[in-house]
Amino acid sequence: MSYIDRNLLTNEQVLHRAYLSRTVFIAPTVLVFAGLATFVFGGGVALAGVAVLMVGLYGWIKAFIRYKTSEFGVTNKRVIMKVGLVRRTSVEIVLNKVESVSVDQGIVGRLFNFGSVAVVGTGGTHDPFHRIAAPMQFRRAVQEQLAG
Repeated sequence: MSYIDRNLLTNEQVLHRAYLSRTVFIAPTVLVFAGLATFVFGGGVALAGVAVLMVGLYGWIKAFIRYKTSEFGVTNKRVIMKVGLVRRTSVEIVLNKVESVSVDQGIVGRLFNFGSVAVVGTGGTHDPFHRIAAPMQFRRAVQEQLAG
């Protein structure tokens, strides 16, 4: 059961879920392939290839854990965002306390449909969450709840 589902209030329903973008796997995957290539074709630098491969595998495992433990949701009462397994960061803002939702997307983010989302609440809460897949849909889901 997910963090969002475990923490729903009475009569609260999840209306939209968002996830971390799969782009978190790009850099570790490149390192794994570079390490394999260096190991296989590197000749005298095979040990360096093993080191790069190990760094890539570590990064891939770290990205996998981050991907699986990140949750973003819009309910009929709140906006809920949670990242992390051991060191958890979560933001839960009641809809009537949300002032704005900002999305930051660069060129690469627009091409691969990911970006940073920051929900600004009353009292100056401004916590950006990075590499969220389909950030414009997440923003639209929040805005629809605020309008309704």
